Amino acid sequence: MGAQMRIYRQRIKSVNSIKKITNAMELIAAARVIKARQRATEAMPYTTALTRAVSAVATNTNEDHPLTTSNAEAKRAGVVIITADRGLAGAYSVAALKRAAELVALLESEGKEVVPYLVGRKAVSYYKFRKREYAQEWSGFSDAPTFENAKDIADRITADFLKDFAEGGHDEIHLVYTRFRSMVRQDPHVLRLLPLEVVDKDTEGDSDRGLDFSVQTYDEGTIAPEYDFEPSASEVLDRLLPKYVRNRIYTALLSSSASELAARQRAMKSATDNATELIKTYQRLANQARQAGITQEISEIVGGANALADAKK
Repeated sequence: MGAQMRIYRQRIKSVNSIKKITNAMELIAAARVIKARQRATEAMPYTTALTRAVSAVATNTNEDHPLTTSNAEAKRAGVVIITADRGLAGAYSVAALKRAAELVALLESEGKEVVPYLVGRKAVSYYKFRKREYAQEWSGFSDAPTFENAKDIADRITADFLKDFAEGGHDEIHLVYTRFRSMVRQDPHVLRLLPLEVVDKDTEGDSDRGLDFSVQTYDEGTIAPEYDFEPSASEVLDRLLPKYVRNRIYTALLSSSASELAARQRAMKSATDNATELIKTYQRLANQARQAGITQEISEIVGGANALADAKK
């Protein structure tokens, strides 16, 4: 019984140590997710305005611009996959990788060669473990991305998109990120970044848009404005599209960052609650073992006293 008591006490001590860590991580994530969500929300108006501007140029002109013209015979597609740098965030990275795998399978079924671009150590580890090739990786900023991080990614994929096919150029660029809807809901989402794909409304029909950055529809009864482009629509596109790609990726990084922290807070709360229940279980078992030990000792004392009494007779 003494050995069992020591084992239970040691387990209670170990679980208590783990509980302190998970509780601290939960509090840190809870504090950081507020700022991450605020950054993502503040980026929304500019992203919406910029997307509207690019969409207006693309839809009100007949310019045959490479960043807005779809290739009916696309043969190669780049896929940017955004995951976390660290674990302990529930199924956040796994869900994004699963959604990316579905997209890759779809593109390959269409006869396209897929070239992955990986953001976050979880995506890099996933591909390296399976010995799969990828074009480039970025990591170290998943929970607090900056615009410079987005610019590095955007400039690389834009350059690859504009290359000729024979030189390794891409016909399409897709983005897989996690859309922050609320503190309890984060959805993996796929966006065709290039060529420009105008989205007039949330095709999922969900009124809870969260931090979605699709083009907002104009209010009913509002007439969409007409545009004149100076010096020319082509030059306007040349100026706007690099900004559009960088900002779109930046907003996706911010949304994914808020999603990661929310998922981590939820996962750590669950781990802390489980640790609390496990400690209660071990304490109950320890009490049962102690009571069994006391009962056995009492029985031995009573048995010894009866044996002495019988011997004196």
